Amino acid sequence: MGEKENAQDPNSNPGPNPNPDPIQAPRPQSAALTLETEKDMAGASTSNPSWFTPKRLLAIFCVINLINYVDRGAIASNGVNGSARTCSESGVCTPGSGIQGEFDMTNFEDGVISSAFMVGLLVASPVFASSAKSVNPFRLIGVGLSVWTVAVTFSGFSFNFWSMAVARMLVGVGEASFISLAAPFIDDNAPVTQRTAWLGAFYMCIPTGIAVGYVYGGLISTFGWRWAFWVLALLMLPFAILGFVMKPLQLKGFGQAEANKALAAEDQASDLSTREEVGDESSKSSRYGALTIFGKDMQLLLLNQVYVVNVLGYIAYNFVIGAYSYWGPKAGYNIYHMSNADYMFGGVTAICGVFGSIAGGHVLDRMNSTLPNAFKLLSFATLLGAVFCFAAFCFRSLYVFLALFAIGQLLVFATQAPVNFVCLRCVEPSLRPLSMAMSTVAIHVFGDVPSSPLVGLLQDRINNWRATALTLTSILFVAAGIWVVGIFMPAVDRYDEDVEHPASVVDKSNSTPLLVEKEKKKKTEAS
Repeated sequence: MGEKENAQDPNSNPGPNPNPDPIQAPRPQSAALTLETEKDMAGASTSNPSWFTPKRLLAIFCVINLINYVDRGAIASNGVNGSARTCSESGVCTPGSGIQGEFDMTNFEDGVISSAFMVGLLVASPVFASSAKSVNPFRLIGVGLSVWTVAVTFSGFSFNFWSMAVARMLVGVGEASFISLAAPFIDDNAPVTQRTAWLGAFYMCIPTGIAVGYVYGGLISTFGWRWAFWVLALLMLPFAILGFVMKPLQLKGFGQAEANKALAAEDQASDLSTREEVGDESSKSSRYGALTIFGKDMQLLLLNQVYVVNVLGYIAYNFVIGAYSYWGPKAGYNIYHMSNADYMFGGVTAICGVFGSIAGGHVLDRMNSTLPNAFKLLSFATLLGAVFCFAAFCFRSLYVFLALFAIGQLLVFATQAPVNFVCLRCVEPSLRPLSMAMSTVAIHVFGDVPSSPLVGLLQDRINNWRATALTLTSILFVAAGIWVVGIFMPAVDRYDEDVEHPASVVDKSNSTPLLVEKEKKKKTEAS
């Protein structure tokens, strides 16, 4: 009853205020504005444009994800990245090509450019995930994509190593909002029997985007490497604008309570603007309060054994996949003398990534998408995939290698949907953005970022690409073993829980806002 009365009259005071502010007085105009904004926020998930259906939401997110990873592939392609300047013993020097040649970067500096996005991603992911509790998540995606568009544009205008490094760091900042919030939105709006399949379609765009980026970088390099970034920025711009102009959506677990908190914070900030001392204290309190909430949320994640086991397996898995994507073509060229190793590995990765990611989601839906079943699929697919990939590098025939490696890759990529399904479902709804953000940060910081230099160091020591590839592939067995542990852990699907806001009945029942609205329209038309 208290919540209903407050919703009807925002100025009512159902009980004594334990911390009264003798200076603050009621302001009817501000309260009316607050009530109007609350109504807009509350009706956001049920008043979407007619064209905005769940399938279109999935398609939009897939295209955004694809563009993001095309950028990753393009900056690593020979056409855009180029080669360093070289000088022969006779003193004849070649100018080099692409980014590395124009800025005269060393291989180390070139490696920094490729992984600089991690700095922005690491810093911004927790910020965007925590901000979802006070700012509408769809608006945060709009902010992130706007930063991404500006950063990629600036990448094309960069004039030296440091300007390019800063631009790539900002690309990571822009990406942070999207990776934290897109998967929870998809999970909310997907049909109940196809949720994991939809996640598979979304994560399918990662290997596909990188493979397309290689080809795209080579094709557009004829116009100059800078155009590779400018064209991608133009492609992303409409989606950045969409995040602001479209009616906002609410995530499950972030309902009216969060909207009220955000509006109250804004109202209090404007009221205290004329009182400098009180304003400073309020700002400090708000800052410390946000840090306290973030600390508590992180503690909940780290104490969640199912989440920790899932992410540890994901780190080991990504350690291998990251090194495959970087060293695979070079290993294939040296072991099997492939003249077109880039296209071979790119083609296998793209095809297996598409079919494997989608198949993994469909299989889990058929198995009945539960956390124990997800761990069963993760461990079995990774173990079998590791066997095929390991066996592939043992054969000397190129065609046998390609056949076995393709099967192994297909099985390995089948884990994309289940592993992210576990990240979403083993935590309560209000923690899902932070869960996705910290999972992504962890698999990069401890997975693909250090794996490439470590594999290079191993190859320098043993000087045997076959042995190096077999050693790297064996780590997939470790990932499978970690996920086996998850099968026997007590796991609870927390999708319908909301520990922080148990009274938000409306939000908890509205788990698929777009679908619910669609069903209501059908019933209205039928009657």
